[in-house]
This record gives sequence, structure tokens and C-alpha cells, in this order.
Amino acid sequence: MRISCPCCGPRDRREFTYYGAAVYLNRPAADASAGDWDEYLHLRDNPAGETRDLWYHDPCGAWAVVTRDTISHAISAVEGLV
Repeated sequence: MRISCPCCGPRDRREFTYYGAAVYLNRPAADASAGDWDEYLHLRDNPAGETRDLWYHDPCGAWAVVTRDTISHAISAVEGLV
């Protein structure tokens, strides 16, 4: 899989670090129940189809939100983060 870095152009996926879904996670309060913390820390969706993921390009330090299909790994969009 090749990802287009916003600064460097198309690069091999091995130059990037995957940081998960590009959605805001709602962190529980410090006094939340163990179940709430378990859900926050361990339960994530694993969708088949289009996702928006956060990737970090290790060589140049750029962040990108990559929209891709988890079945075919086809990338439909890459958005740079400032």
C-alpha cells in the first residue's frame, strides 16, 4: 500500500505509523467505572469498508488523515493536518 504524504508525495506504507481511527475518543472521567474504562481502552470498531485513519509519516513528521477501504486497501483521499 502506498500513502501520499502531504509533504513528500507517494511513499510506501512502511514509512508511516498507524495511529487508529481519526475520530475523537471520549475519555471517561477519572472516577468512571471499570466498565467505562475497559470500553474506552479496549473496544474499538473494526469496520469493513471505508474508514478515516490517522497516520504519521516518520521521515518528515507530517500527520495525515487517510480515507481508505479496509477490504481493498484502496485509498480515496489523504488530508494533511497542520
